[in-house]
Amino acid sequence: MTWRRIRQDYLIRFWAPLPSIIAAGVLSAFYFGITGTFWAVTGEFTRWGGHVLQAFGLHPENWSYFKVIGLHGAPWTRIDGVMVLGMFAGSLSAALWANNVKLRFPRRRRRIVQALVGGAIAGFGARLAMGCNLAAFFTGIPQFSLHAWLFALSTIVGSYFGTRVALLRFLKAEPRLERVAAGQKSALPARQPRWQFRIGVAVFAAALAASLALAFGAEKLGLAAAFGIAFGVLIERAQICFTSAFRDMWITGRTTTARAIVLGMAASTIGIFSYVQLGVAPKIFWAGPNAIIGGVMFGFGIVVAGGCETGWMYRAMEGQVHYWWVGVGNILGGTLIAALWDRVAPVLVLDYPKVNLLNALGPMGGLIATYAGLVIAFALLLWWEKTFLDRAQTRTLRQTEPGSAI
Repeated sequence: MTWRRIRQDYLIRFWAPLPSIIAAGVLSAFYFGITGTFWAVTGEFTRWGGHVLQAFGLHPENWSYFKVIGLHGAPWTRIDGVMVLGMFAGSLSAALWANNVKLRFPRRRRRIVQALVGGAIAGFGARLAMGCNLAAFFTGIPQFSLHAWLFALSTIVGSYFGTRVALLRFLKAEPRLERVAAGQKSALPARQPRWQFRIGVAVFAAALAASLALAFGAEKLGLAAAFGIAFGVLIERAQICFTSAFRDMWITGRTTTARAIVLGMAASTIGIFSYVQLGVAPKIFWAGPNAIIGGVMFGFGIVVAGGCETGWMYRAMEGQVHYWWVGVGNILGGTLIAALWDRVAPVLVLDYPKVNLLNALGPMGGLIATYAGLVIAFALLLWWEKTFLDRAQTRTLRQTEPGSAI
């Protein structure tokens, strides 16, 4: 196989979602076992908000919320921080390889407001529940935390209502039609310009070199950065976005990506279970109303904003300015819940238990219960797709019957 063919098939074309999402699940299990933490991003984004407040002379490090999640050091000295920076570098590299980086501005100003508001609601909900699409779906459920199940189910409910709002006329994107003369050739270049690819290679090499340099001083930091790069490449090349999965489920009935996510969680679960049996402690959070309320807010927010945590990150690196504002909203929402934590936590969070299914049901019981839940989720997705498409087909047949327009 020639280099041109390899480049076209693996660096320019998008990757199939199913194997990519399963690979992300396997990588997240290794990431947990090696670093002792989970693949998550909203906690780090909230810390970034804390650093901004510190720059203005405030002391959020004394807030109760930051005592829970920590605000020590800088992003490049924390495991979560270097992992997130690695994700941005990996996403940018992958987008450059495919000549997919181009500044794209929202056509209407209201889209910026939509991005900020939706992103803030999602960030607030994620940090209220101590989860997001990564920290709950990909790592919380595989780490056998009951709070993640509550959050995941609530996120699906919230995404339904978010879809209803996003479909309102004043929020819909307006397609732009252009007149093209018959036989007119495409304005797109016949060949991909090489400069983006070369810059992508340089960014990727620099990111790997930085992770290697970190590893010499602190092994886990270097490994976390390397994992982040891999996660970033995966989410951009496979266009992994939970928002799209939920939105497709409600609008078209298609559940292909949602089912792939369930299989990715299944792959992650057995790996994390093995590490837990070897003594790596899972991250378990409060299974209270905060998980349910936060999940609904998160699901609603990501659909209104147009992107989840993985979705806005790789799209922002592709130059889609709308998603820069989604990221700003995420940081604002996470920082707001940190400021309100002492008022909210006593009512919605702290009086509720941290339920580890492996402790509550025993190691095998927790593992079986988790896989049973994933099997049920997979079956329900198949049922929903069949039911939705059957109903759509029935409506189409009725509309085409003679006299149906009378």
